[in-house]
Amino acid sequence: MSASEATAPRRRVRRKRSSGLQRKQTRLAWLMLTPALLVVAFVAFYPLGQTIYQSFTDQQFLAFEPTKWVGLANYRRLIHDDAFRHSITVTVKFTLITVSFEFVLGLIIALVVNSSFKGRGVMRAVMLVPWAIPTVVSAQMWKWMYDPIFGPIDDAGVRLHILSHPVAWIAQSNTALWAVSAVDIWKTTPFVALLLLAGLQVIPHDLYEAAGVDGASKLHQFWRITLPLLRPAILVALIFRTLDALRVFDIFYVFFGSRSDTQTMSIVAQNTIVTEGNVGYGAAISVAIFLIIGIFVVIYTTFLRVQEQ
Repeated sequence: MSASEATAPRRRVRRKRSSGLQRKQTRLAWLMLTPALLVVAFVAFYPLGQTIYQSFTDQQFLAFEPTKWVGLANYRRLIHDDAFRHSITVTVKFTLITVSFEFVLGLIIALVVNSSFKGRGVMRAVMLVPWAIPTVVSAQMWKWMYDPIFGPIDDAGVRLHILSHPVAWIAQSNTALWAVSAVDIWKTTPFVALLLLAGLQVIPHDLYEAAGVDGASKLHQFWRITLPLLRPAILVALIFRTLDALRVFDIFYVFFGSRSDTQTMSIVAQNTIVTEGNVGYGAAISVAIFLIIGIFVVIYTTFLRVQEQ
């Protein structure tokens, strides 16, 4: 009998022990994860299921009549709802504007902060100040700054001869969306930069040194090394910001209240459920918002997956 034939049974025994130990560890992991999964299922999936069920009913807030099953009636009404269709347009425009600018500016800031220079740590801390301010506070601050009579923006624009006269940025329909988008870009760009900076810091510096030795320019290194390796961080940043932008409520509500020409999808849902007390139809709007957000997430993940191939 050769030495390899003699040691074969020992290797099989070791593999069996290893596989048995792995199964035990897997069972232990699932056992320890089960409480957390149950909590997540209760906190996340139960409200979602309840909302979907309510969307098929005519439930009213504090109604004396019993709730009735109406099937797809709420969704048929939703298709022909001009106010909701307009809110989709406003929300999607806001999302495209803010996410695009925040990604480009956040990437530039992340690249600058990731480089070595004196005071880099201070700059990293200072750039997070706008993001750390509560949204309602920053929205109210900028609402005052946009005021055509007392606001410093119009005053500075007139003094510097950039504006011929004060402009009611919030009151005018053609500037209202851009005004609120600028505030969101100012506030959230540091968050995007922080996510992208985390992705930049895990890229090995040796790759840039090797590319430099081979004669690759900084621009070539950016397109061939930085962007491909930064793709996971880019995906996370885009999904996070798109989810937030599509669900935007607070900054629009502080700026415009329930003004019809600037209502987002979340404001329409809030008015339907809280103001009108129509829980069933409001639930249908909430489900539609959920599906629209899901479509954007699928587009992002599919596009980036295709780029990786």
